[in-house]
Amino acid sequence: MGRVDYYNDPNAPKANSLVVGGSAIVSDSAGCVLLQRRSDSGNWALPGGTMDIGETFAQCVIRETKEETGLDVTLDRIVGIYSDPAHVFAYDNGEVRQQFNICCACTIVGGSIAVSNESTAVQFFPVDELEHIQMHPTVLIRIRDYLAQGPPVFR
Repeated sequence: MGRVDYYNDPNAPKANSLVVGGSAIVSDSAGCVLLQRRSDSGNWALPGGTMDIGETFAQCVIRETKEETGLDVTLDRIVGIYSDPAHVFAYDNGEVRQQFNICCACTIVGGSIAVSNESTAVQFFPVDELEHIQMHPTVLIRIRDYLAQGPPVFR
């Protein structure tokens, strides 16, 4: 299913859906940040997705990270809760979803990097290169909040 992201766009369609989602910021021993290149947009993004009925939020983040990157993780802390109504996703089926994402800092506990049907590449990037990588602005906001090492943010 195709998707178009709108952020601070006065011409964006009105949201008609709100779904709990989670994302993971995973870093390696050198402090590089894991990103996946999304197959639907070509943008680099954090691993993550929507929560399924019957699972906890932590299980959602762990499952989505494994599915999209091949890595097993544990959750360390909440980086922030992102629910800005100015960020919506319009899907081919008519759903227009307002962003609602809880982003967590995670530690690798196993697995190996693998590409999924949702990604075309998965790799770690040095922090000083992140500003120059093709990604949605809201992903960079989450990474900056993670790097600030402060208490959880609410955006």
